[in-house]
Amino acid sequence: MDIKDIQNLIKFVSKAEVSEVKYKTKDFEITIKTPLGGNEVSFVQQPMYPSAPQSIAPQPAVSQVAATPSTPSEATADDSKFVTIKSPMIGTFYRKPSPDKDAFVNVGDEVSSGKVVCVIEAMKLFNQIESEVSGKIVKILVDDSTPVEYDQPLFLVDPS
Repeated sequence: MDIKDIQNLIKFVSKAEVSEVKYKTKDFEITIKTPLGGNEVSFVQQPMYPSAPQSIAPQPAVSQVAATPSTPSEATADDSKFVTIKSPMIGTFYRKPSPDKDAFVNVGDEVSSGKVVCVIEAMKLFNQIESEVSGKIVKILVDDSTPVEYDQPLFLVDPS
């Protein structure tokens, strides 16, 4: 089961409004728990065979920021001209490739399509997240080393 299959399973479970689903294969077991009727999804992985770290570069979802945000932490109405880079998976967000290295991008940096903007750790795999748009980083919406949800906004980019 790859990361896309897991993401699809999580979406299905959250829409089905069940509280818990367990999925087992001979290699691993996954348990997905959700609060009934809520959007929040937690992910618990059982220990699996040790493996070497791998790098997967899934493409993040990119969309225009809504003019009327649902929470104060999201963009304000004047940010509607910016493009949002969203998390393609659940995991832990890191701005740096390792603790002793510089951040991939900072506010004010120019990014091009395909440039790595962050890393998300999921199931002990560090997945490089690439920008699908070119422009200037206007705002970083997530703190370093914090958990992120699927489709959560990570960066605001000014494409102009």
